[in-house]
Amino acid sequence: MMIKKPILALFVLLLSACGQESDKTRLTLAHTLDTRHVVHIAMEHMAERLAHYSGDTMELVIYPGGQLGSERELVELLQIGSLAMTKVSASSLEGFVPEIKIFSLPYLIRDREHYWKVLNSDIGQSLLEKARVARLKGMGYYDAGSRSFYTVDGPINSPDDLSGKKIRVLNSPTSMATVNALGGAATPINWGELYAALQQGVVDGAENNPPSYYLSRHYEIARYYSLDEHTFVPDIILASLPVWESLNPQQQGWLSQAMADSVEYQKALWQKASDEALATVKKEGVIVTYPNKAAFQEKVAEFHQSFAGTPVGDQIIKIKNM
Repeated sequence: MMIKKPILALFVLLLSACGQESDKTRLTLAHTLDTRHVVHIAMEHMAERLAHYSGDTMELVIYPGGQLGSERELVELLQIGSLAMTKVSASSLEGFVPEIKIFSLPYLIRDREHYWKVLNSDIGQSLLEKARVARLKGMGYYDAGSRSFYTVDGPINSPDDLSGKKIRVLNSPTSMATVNALGGAATPINWGELYAALQQGVVDGAENNPPSYYLSRHYEIARYYSLDEHTFVPDIILASLPVWESLNPQQQGWLSQAMADSVEYQKALWQKASDEALATVKKEGVIVTYPNKAAFQEKVAEFHQSFAGTPVGDQIIKIKNM
């Protein structure tokens, strides 16, 4: 009898989320990205550093490419301690940590320098801590650049160009509200299903950063990439709180240091990968445009105002003044 993939994957995880092999502690990490993605490469660096700091007494085993499920499924496995670590977009975490919606608000982050200033601030660090309420341990942020629209039938150079278009978004209420506020029709679809959805006309476009647009090969179908940079949404590395608490303080220290090393390593790789991805898709014939952001910013001003008087509204003011 054939065992279904999700059941088999869960069986493997239940055996190995934080396993022992003689004197070695093995941690499993799963994510949904291609092995060529700089996030995966940074995770491999984390594994190397963890082995180094622990004197080869700890091992990080990585399952890439969505082998063990979607981002939401991986987070749920973390919560029950069946998986040690994963990477999610901050937007995908919104259902578990509502305050993290701040990263999905459009045109709040000005540029990359401002982005890292926010992530390293008290606001950014406190959001990592809030993951504990969902039985998760926020380990740190990876650079995921800025998200922009890519479409099948013509560029998005003004909010009017989004009118009536079905745009794939992450399964995040704030991401959906952003696209709807700009005049599009937000459509949540799992990342692994998006290529076919674009191909079959289920959606008219999507939004993401240049490396993801390139490595997913979405540029083969969606030939217009409009760099409006509506959000700077970081990736977050999460650990299972039950697994984290099963480690002794020295092991926690080794893992935290390996994570910190991988953050700096990934940050250095990101901009180069983004520039190369953009250059490659242009060479492949993609029409890349650079819309004036003013009309888009004006369109979402009321959306920003809707948070006035709330904790998120207070964060908006602080971030704008950073």
